[in-house]
Amino acid sequence: MAGKRIVMRTGEALVEADEAWSAAEPEVVIGELDGPVGHAIANLIGDQVKGHSRVWAILNSDVQVRPATLMVSKYTAPNARYTNILMGTVQAAIANGVLDAVRAGDIPKSKVNDIGIIVAVWLDPAAADPKTKIDHEVLFRTHREATAKAIGKAMRNEPSIDWLLKNQKKVGHYFHELAVKGEL
Repeated sequence: MAGKRIVMRTGEALVEADEAWSAAEPEVVIGELDGPVGHAIANLIGDQVKGHSRVWAILNSDVQVRPATLMVSKYTAPNARYTNILMGTVQAAIANGVLDAVRAGDIPKSKVNDIGIIVAVWLDPAAADPKTKIDHEVLFRTHREATAKAIGKAMRNEPSIDWLLKNQKKVGHYFHELAVKGEL
């Protein structure tokens, strides 16, 4: 894969701990910086939207990860607490998850300067509530693991079409199932 172009890959993952606010459900798009993903990254970083800030995944200020990874929130940030958690614990977790994916070989080291990643980030709205006691280590762990998992799935084209066709009737969408049961 070192010389092969990665035009665009997509993936998602869900990782949860016991606490409802700990759920991490990133959706990733991965591709060459001189292709559609690179163009999308440039447009997103230059077109900031209140409540949906786009920021680089960083280990800390002044330490951006490779491949260049842009975080985009799926939820409108309602307050500074939410924003600080998103742009602190979650941002660092995503950066570490990207590096974990490189270390695991899901992203070839030879491609880290040629490809980019967009991560659509889910942080539970409960994080905005000052009454919610957030364990930042748990939150860090779930987002790190989910990011690496989503990248791995994207790069391996998982799930395969054969798996999807075989398991289509066995896999029900969680919220649809709750709605059908009248629990939503």
